[in-house]
Amino acid sequence: MQVDACFKIGFIQKTHGLKGEVTAVLDTNAPGDLRDLKTLFLGDENRVVPYFITAISQNGTKALLKLEDIDSIDDARLLVKKSAYLEKSIRPKKGRGEFYDDEIVGFTVNDAGEGHLGEIIEIIQAGPNKLLTVSYGEKEILIPIAGPFIISVNKTKKIVSVNLPDGFLDI
Repeated sequence: MQVDACFKIGFIQKTHGLKGEVTAVLDTNAPGDLRDLKTLFLGDENRVVPYFITAISQNGTKALLKLEDIDSIDDARLLVKKSAYLEKSIRPKKGRGEFYDDEIVGFTVNDAGEGHLGEIIEIIQAGPNKLLTVSYGEKEILIPIAGPFIISVNKTKKIVSVNLPDGFLDI
């Protein structure tokens, strides 16, 4: 499966026990309840491989997983540090003006005063804050998602409208 059809929910942190179980650390993008999951995709930014879940136990931001055909600690070690993904088709839709981080990568950013700024390259997590990384001319600018900066997100037109304070782009 292509990575573009998936969204990242975390990564495999470590092995657990001797029978092939692994512990996954979950991102904020992960669904709240994973108990009904049947398939998990593991890999990196280039390629993902499906794994069938035979047992799952979730506690907050961690999940203990038993995957089909992963029956020893040696098998489980091969999965450590792999990113965990789910299919985008099972992700709940967000409300109007709300978005998942990966949905707006590639959107155009327009400022109320400056006009066209550039394209969103990525969303980064800086402590408790999320920032839009925008390609602005020869440099990149970081725009906080929280706060009064974002006016609207138009998913149809792929435009994020912002209202940056005077001097923000000069920093």
